[in-house]
Amino acid sequence: MRLFFAWPVAAIVGRGLRVDGVWHLGRIGEVITDPDIGHVLWFTTWQALASTALTLLIALPGAYVFARFDFPGRQLLRAVVTVPFVLPTVVVGTAFLALLGRGGLLDELWGVRLDTTVWAILLAHVFFNYAVVVRTVGGLWAQLDPRQEEAARVLGASRFAAWRTVTLPALGPAVAAAALMVFLFTFTSFGVVQILGGPTFSTLEVEIYRQTAQLLDLPTAAVLTLVQFAAVGSVLAVHAWTVRRRESALKLVDPARTARRPRGAGQWTLLAAVLAVIAVLILLPLGVLVARSLDTPDGYGFGYFRSLQSVGEGGTFLVPPLEAVWNSVQYALAATGIAVVVGGLAAAALTRRGGRLVRGFDALLMLPLGVSAVTVGFGFLITLDRPPLDLRTSWILVPLAQALVGVPFVVRTMLPVLRAVDGRLREAAAVLGASPLRVWREVDLPLVIAAGFAFAVSLGEFGATVFIARPDRPTLPVAVARLLGRAGDLNYGQAMALSTILMVVCAVSLLLLERIRTDRTGEF
Repeated sequence: MRLFFAWPVAAIVGRGLRVDGVWHLGRIGEVITDPDIGHVLWFTTWQALASTALTLLIALPGAYVFARFDFPGRQLLRAVVTVPFVLPTVVVGTAFLALLGRGGLLDELWGVRLDTTVWAILLAHVFFNYAVVVRTVGGLWAQLDPRQEEAARVLGASRFAAWRTVTLPALGPAVAAAALMVFLFTFTSFGVVQILGGPTFSTLEVEIYRQTAQLLDLPTAAVLTLVQFAAVGSVLAVHAWTVRRRESALKLVDPARTARRPRGAGQWTLLAAVLAVIAVLILLPLGVLVARSLDTPDGYGFGYFRSLQSVGEGGTFLVPPLEAVWNSVQYALAATGIAVVVGGLAAAALTRRGGRLVRGFDALLMLPLGVSAVTVGFGFLITLDRPPLDLRTSWILVPLAQALVGVPFVVRTMLPVLRAVDGRLREAAAVLGASPLRVWREVDLPLVIAAGFAFAVSLGEFGATVFIARPDRPTLPVAVARLLGRAGDLNYGQAMALSTILMVVCAVSLLLLERIRTDRTGEF
């Protein structure tokens, strides 16, 4: 963590604030007091809070439905709702632009346009982060023993009172973890705001990119990175303190025993409402992407997909764009392995120790989610360029950058469940002769398979990868961004075709992991 995160970030900040060996700290005050920067910071904060609240409001009913209801197609739908999370943010922005912008579906049907409005940004953030709440909260919810809530109702509590006093406190750490991840992702939002917000709206991440790549103003970018770092650090410190105060051991059961078919009109109505939200908010934008990938000048067909097999004459790629699919899968598998090992060990350590040191370590592990990916990627280029760590031409550089984002998700997904496991389960397994490794495999691992999120995050990482991916080995998100950045129907159609392939790869991978989860009665 220190080598591949702290060092690159510190190096890029130092390069921006130190000139000829002299620190120019006065630049910090100049940037912070700039009214334009103040406006950016205010918008970044309130849109992140609004996006987080809206995501929780819309996604928590979905978490309940996937955790407690058994209905046809549940596994497939749970994989599908995770697909938006793997899409590059530039693709998400493009999908909503095609849906809400000029000439989009709403504009054609009812003359309604929402692009360049904050509502388009908020809806796109909900679309992107819906799966975070469903999987993080739903994973724990599915393993809570429903008989505890039923016992409260037998004692005279109403349905809502039983849920508020029994289930909600148990879900508190998972809800807090999901809210934290959504807030960090929306606080550092880049592609969605850049495409849907236009020149009117800008987040800190967009401003850092503009100052770094367009204006070449490294001092201002360095100050903004420090501001973002301080804001995220404060949020993480508060989160770590509040979550530790609410932790308690829970009785967890096999998720297969808690899911049942809906009963009564109320539950069927809730299921229908959740399915309607998924259809409108998630499936419709994904459908727009697929439709645009098939809409060729010669009519609907697979012409854009076939064109991905050749380099083309535009000079956009050194290799056929289709090779980006295999590159992304290889990078994502390597990054997932790194993230699961590092994140799993970190989560295990956090469950077995206490005190302020652990809370600080917990917050430190989350920092990569809140620090500018542009800063990390650029920092990789200027730090990992000398022996023995000259990795600029090494394939491992991309998985390392992707794993930095994957590790926090592994920790946040595993930690609420690990802390809820009754320690007597591990002790009983050890008494029966199981080795520590087998105790981990048989007691903990089935509950905490977090590889799905790590793979999805790695497959869709864009901010840092765009700086370090080699031209002859582009990833899918980088390839899509390059195509979207060039004019012409062919480039746009190929971008939509690659995005569709990315969706399919994600859905298939998550379905396979879903089967593993079902077979081993775990959750990720």
